[in-house]
Amino acid sequence: MSQACCHDHDHHPAGDDLDRSLSHGFYVAIALTAVTLIAEVAGGLWTNSLALLSDAAHVFMDLFALVLSLLAIRLARFPATDRRTYGWHRAEIMASLVNGLTLLLIAAGILTEAWQRLLHPEAVKSREMFVIATIGLVMNLIAAARLHRHSHDDLNVRSAFLHVLGDAIASVGVIAGGVIMLYTGWFALDALISVAIVLIIGFGALRLLREAGHILLEGVPAHLDLNRVVARMREVDGVSDIHHLHVWSICSHITALSAHIDVDPAHRRRQGEIVGRLEEMLAREFHITHTTLQADCASCLTGPVIQQLRHRPRRSGHDHGHAH
Repeated sequence: MSQACCHDHDHHPAGDDLDRSLSHGFYVAIALTAVTLIAEVAGGLWTNSLALLSDAAHVFMDLFALVLSLLAIRLARFPATDRRTYGWHRAEIMASLVNGLTLLLIAAGILTEAWQRLLHPEAVKSREMFVIATIGLVMNLIAAARLHRHSHDDLNVRSAFLHVLGDAIASVGVIAGGVIMLYTGWFALDALISVAIVLIIGFGALRLLREAGHILLEGVPAHLDLNRVVARMREVDGVSDIHHLHVWSICSHITALSAHIDVDPAHRRRQGEIVGRLEEMLAREFHITHTTLQADCASCLTGPVIQQLRHRPRRSGHDHGHAH
C-alpha cells in the first residue's frame, strides 16, 4: 500500500503586494536606464569617447535585460495548464540565460573596438565625457537601489540588478578616466577603460550562465545540503528510510522535492500524518515548497537514496518489421 501526497504554496495577498512592488521597481529602473542610454549614445558620439559608447552598449543590454526580466515576471503569473504543469516559472531562467549570452556578445564587440583604439588612440572631449558619465552613474545607482532588495532570492531579478550595478561600476571608471585624460591628455586610457568594462561584463555573464544552466539541468539548489535534508527527513518519527530522492529548482525561488518514504510498520496507519510533518519541516527549514512524497511500508523493497534515471530500451531494427 502506498500513499502519494503533493504539496505546493498558493499566492497570498502579501505575495501580490511584493509582486506589485517588484514590478514598480522594474518600471522605474527601465525609465532611468532608457534616459541613461540616450544620454550616453549622444554623449559618446559628441565626445568621441569609446568608453562612453561602450558603456552605452552595456546600458542598452541593461535595458534589454530589464524588459526581458519584467516580461518573465508577468509570464510567471500565468496559471499551470495541462500542457505546462509548472506554468511559466521557468521563463525567468530562460530570461537570465538570454541575458548572459547577450552580455558575452556585447563584451566581444567592445573588446574588438578597444583593441583598435589602443593601436590608434583618438582625442576625446574629456570634460563633457566626465559630465555625461556622472549623469549615467546617478541614474544607474537609483535603478540599482530599486532592484537590490529583491535581488537576493530571485535569479531573474539578480540578473537585472547585476546588469545595472555593473554599468554603475563602469560609469565610475569612465568618470575617473575623464578626469585623468582632462589633465594628462593620455587618450589611450579611453580604450583601457573599455577593456575594464569588458571584464566586468564577462564576469557577470559567465556567472549568470552558470547559475541558469544549473537550474535548467535540474541541479540541486546551491543553498541546499542534500545530506542534511535526508538526515532531517529520517529524524521524523515513523520514517524508517528515504529513497528515490530528487531535489531541483523550478525557478530561483521555488524548490521541488520528490521521494519515497519508508514508513515503519508500527506507524503504517499514520502515513498521512507523517507525510504532512515531512512537508511542514521541509518548507520551514529548507524552503522546499513543492513536495511529492510517496509513503511505502518498511518491509517493501527499497532502492538507493538517489535514484539513477535510465532511458527506456531502444528497439532494434528487426523490431520494426511486420509480424508474420
